[in-house]
Amino acid sequence: MLLGENISMAISAIMVNKLRAFLTMLGIIIGIGSVIAIRTVGNSVTNSFSDSMSELGATNISVGVTQRETEKVKSQTGLEFEGPRRQKQPEEKDYIKDDMIEAFREAFPTEITNIQLQEELGHGRVSLGRNSALVTVTGGDGGFYTGQKIELVAGRTISYKAQKACKAVCLISDYAARKLYGTEEYDKAIGKIITVTMGQSFYDFMIIGVYKLGETGTLFGGNADRDTTLYTTLGYVKKQTHIDGYPGFTVSKSTAENVDSKELRSRIQIFFDRYYHHNRDFEVTTSSMESMLDELTKMMGTISTAISIIAGIALLVGGIGVMNIMLVSISERTREIGIRKALGATNNSIRIQFIVEAMVLCSIGGIIGVILGVTGGSIAATAMDAKAQASISSIVESVGFSMAIGLFFGYYPANKAAKMNPIEALTYE
Repeated sequence: MLLGENISMAISAIMVNKLRAFLTMLGIIIGIGSVIAIRTVGNSVTNSFSDSMSELGATNISVGVTQRETEKVKSQTGLEFEGPRRQKQPEEKDYIKDDMIEAFREAFPTEITNIQLQEELGHGRVSLGRNSALVTVTGGDGGFYTGQKIELVAGRTISYKAQKACKAVCLISDYAARKLYGTEEYDKAIGKIITVTMGQSFYDFMIIGVYKLGETGTLFGGNADRDTTLYTTLGYVKKQTHIDGYPGFTVSKSTAENVDSKELRSRIQIFFDRYYHHNRDFEVTTSSMESMLDELTKMMGTISTAISIIAGIALLVGGIGVMNIMLVSISERTREIGIRKALGATNNSIRIQFIVEAMVLCSIGGIIGVILGVTGGSIAATAMDAKAQASISSIVESVGFSMAIGLFFGYYPANKAAKMNPIEALTYE
């Protein structure tokens, strides 16, 4: 008998007992659906995070002053041991100084392409009549604006000349421009003077550019409307804060293939250790977006493995259900099997018929599971502000695995049907 005829007979047999077939497939549906759903969420979150990291600079390495994890503690008996450190923030004396940064730049001439320095002045509010917008004033140097993915919708970026003169010029977000001027004609904001109020302090800036918030908003498109960044020159912010040094900065790693991110981070750590080995409270540490992405991928992989194990139990139960229902089906169709054998059907053709029926039953369950899994995973991913992206390989693997379950658990009932004595089958009541 041809495969197409076997499939047609299998579908007909399934349609005769729709509810029983659905209940049999339920374990397969739950198992496949849960695996597809979690993998869809995992792929969506990981890819969205990766895209966001790429926009922000996937090859960037953050260098910052952090508190040491432990400190020497002296007991009442006079013994010294390493104990947990009380939390404290670095002071100006602990910051990375300009001479350290220059020495660092000279020590890594080919491995790094850019150093981004920035300093935050604070959070404030800009008011124009009844209109107002919250902003965070951040000053950046030329390297900062070179490395940042800032897309202008009007005006120009901050020039080297403005940086050198420490001018109070600024870039505001398109959202802030709409809030202040009530229009999407952003050119109207260019050249205007705005005042940022921070408590009892007031800072005047001239708008020279408007940037698209989408390029510098939150990672997964979250709500950044309440407070957006106002970018200005680093020199201007330094003149207001009078702080010597930086709590951290960002390095753009060379894209050359021979520059390994992990190795470079280790070398940077060693470089700054010589400046901080006498500092008992703080040290300089490094981190990268690549390492964050690796950690996220590992975490999602662990979750997927755990879910897959649980789903495997559901699939095992589903497979046992398929075997059980096939045994019942064969018992009900004993006379049919006897008639087919009497008409010349071979043991192999009978075996194939029922194996195909079990595989079709599991395949339908697998397909339903895939549909539910992709739908549920997409809804969950969307709720997490991530672009839904189902894994094609997972879908193919799941359908293939469900067919394999049908083959494995359908073989015993099919083999039992194939070995029936045709005389006994014909006389079966």
